Amino acid sequence: MAKDNAKAKSKAKGQERKLIAQNKKARHDYHIIDTYECGLVLTGTEVKSLRQGRASLVDGFVQIDGHEAWLHHVHIPEYAQGTWTNHAARRKRKLLLHRAEIDKLEAKLQDVGHTIVPLVLYFTGGRAKVEIALAKGKKEYDKRQTLRERQDRRESDRAMSAARRRQREAS
Repeated sequence: MAKDNAKAKSKAKGQERKLIAQNKKARHDYHIIDTYECGLVLTGTEVKSLRQGRASLVDGFVQIDGHEAWLHHVHIPEYAQGTWTNHAARRKRKLLLHRAEIDKLEAKLQDVGHTIVPLVLYFTGGRAKVEIALAKGKKEYDKRQTLRERQDRRESDRAMSAARRRQREAS
């Protein structure tokens, strides 16, 4: 019984997500079609820099080259205590995906307007993971429409909460 409980605790502990970086602009600029979680091939100084919580996904994108997925233009700053073994801040990094996932993404990329963007960079179970998304670019009017819908939703929520508040005060 105690072993089962210990296993459950360690499994839950391994599933914790320690967020490092998030690309909020991607959700604004793209319609997200599908998301994938994948590992990263990193050097030691990159991992140490990520553990300090320093990274930027803003200009990042994924390219599939020779049946391998590569993450480009993600900024992981040099490790401050690193020596000559330090890494380049914007080097391309290999993504760890299953062959079937890579083939599916490669087929979808053939469609016009589709791209793969990183959404979130995090640690789970001591390993660095990145959540990537197959996305289609939004037009300018789509972006305005999304902002308008969000604003309308906020206003309606405020009006409903104010009405509930008045109703509670009246009774």
